[in-house]
Amino acid sequence: VLYVYLWTDFGSFTGLGFCYSITKGPENATVLAGSDARFNCTVSAGWKILIWLSKGSPVLTVTSSQGSVETTERFTSRNYTSGDEFTSELIIHNTQLSDSGRVECSIQQPSENNFAFLSVQVNGSLLIKNSTLTVKENQTIEIVCEALGWAPAPDIAWMTNDSLIDKSSYVTQQSPGSHGLHNALSTLTLTPTDTEVLTCLADIEALPSPQNATLTVIFDNS
Repeated sequence: VLYVYLWTDFGSFTGLGFCYSITKGPENATVLAGSDARFNCTVSAGWKILIWLSKGSPVLTVTSSQGSVETTERFTSRNYTSGDEFTSELIIHNTQLSDSGRVECSIQQPSENNFAFLSVQVNGSLLIKNSTLTVKENQTIEIVCEALGWAPAPDIAWMTNDSLIDKSSYVTQQSPGSHGLHNALSTLTLTPTDTEVLTCLADIEALPSPQNATLTVIFDNS
């Protein structure tokens, strides 16, 4: 009899609005440091509380009765309702490298946590020391492009005028910088036969287009 009673009690407990679920969890995001990161979490009807966690620590709570409870300006939310479903959008403002990690949406039920990963990247500096260089016929030169303070280390490529230069013509070395950042030094070796514009390109996933630095090589065949 006791066994039947416990089973019945459990059944009634699950009927008190605990059948809701996360229908769509957050998705991975890659952003530049200083920009906003956004994550969505959609739950079905009957939900009571939704908690956002960043790297395991609660940062924002949403309740069905009171809405969003925001405790810091860096973590805010927008809420949307569509039919029986509710969507909470977490906005992480002014993202920093240290924000990289797991972002989790929890409705306080076992196995009902959904998570994604935030990758915050840093767009560093890119420099070719000279803006112009004059060369003679049959003169081989080395051009150095320096990328400082990136995260992760950028991919480096070179172009002459509007054409990519073969990778065999340059060597790129990466090294750790300060505060978790990375540096890269790329050395291009070539023997110009005409005046040309050389461009060093540095790229990371979060950049809409590569950062570039240019040098004009003036060919003197006098």
